[in-house]
Amino acid sequence: MTPLCELLEHIALGAGAAILDVYEAGPNVCYKEDHSPVTEADERAEAIILDRLAAAFPQIPVVAEEAVASGRIPDISSGYFFLVDPLDGTKEFINRRSDFTVNIALIQDSMPVAGIVYAPAQRCAYVADEGRAEKLLLDQSFNVEHRQTIRVRMRGAALTAVASRSHNSSETEAFLVGQRVTDYTSVGSSLKFCLLAEGKADVYPRFGRTMEWDTAAGDAVLKAAGGSVVRLDGSRLLYGKTRQDDDSDFANPHFIAWADMSAMALVQY
Repeated sequence: MTPLCELLEHIALGAGAAILDVYEAGPNVCYKEDHSPVTEADERAEAIILDRLAAAFPQIPVVAEEAVASGRIPDISSGYFFLVDPLDGTKEFINRRSDFTVNIALIQDSMPVAGIVYAPAQRCAYVADEGRAEKLLLDQSFNVEHRQTIRVRMRGAALTAVASRSHNSSETEAFLVGQRVTDYTSVGSSLKFCLLAEGKADVYPRFGRTMEWDTAAGDAVLKAAGGSVVRLDGSRLLYGKTRQDDDSDFANPHFIAWADMSAMALVQY
C-alpha cells in the first residue's frame, strides 16, 4: 500500500462513517437546481474530505461535487487536481440500498492516476495507485481485515455487462443487443467500474449523462486493474474538461468501460 492509498483510505473511511450516521437516522432530502437529490450526508462527507485533503495536500486543488454546485471551482490549469464525489448513488442511499459510494481520485495530465471507491454499507473499498488495484474488506468495526490485488478478466465466449439501475436507456439496450450480451447486472454508483476491475463483468456502457466526479475514482481503479474507459470513438475518457461548447464544465460524454480492451467495439450514435 502506498502512502497516498493509505491517506485516501483514511479520508474515505472518515467520510463513510458520517454517511452511515445519516443513513441509520434517515436522511433529509433536498434538490439542487438540476433536480438531482442531495442530503446532509453528501454535505458532511464532502466537508470531511475537503478538510483532510487540504491539510495533507494544500497545494493541490480539489474539484468537489457540492462545492461546484455552489459555484466554488478552483483553478486546475496545472493539470494536477483531485476529483471528489462524497456520495455517489444518492438515490440508492435515499432508498436504503447498499450500493452507494465515496469517491476520491487524483488527476494528472487529464488522466486518473490514483483513487478510492468506498462502499460503507457493504464494508468494502477499491483503491488504486502506481498501476496496482486492490479490494479491501472491512470488519464490523470498519477496520481493514483483508486486502486482495484485483485484475480484470479476459473476454470469454459471452460478455457480462453492468448497467445503471437508475439511468438505463434505449441506447444501452441497443448496445447490449449489438454485443450479444445476455447476462447483465444493474447496480448503482461507481461500483460498476469495480465489478469490471475485480473480474466479475466485462463491460459497462453509459449513454446517460455523468460528471467527472462520478467516474474518476472508478476509472482509476479499472485502469490500474488492466481495463479502460473510452468514448464512443475509442479515444480515452479525459478529465478536467472545462469551457465545453456542448455541455457544462466537467460533464462527460457517453462512454464504454471495458475490462478486456480486445473486446472493444466502436459504437456510433
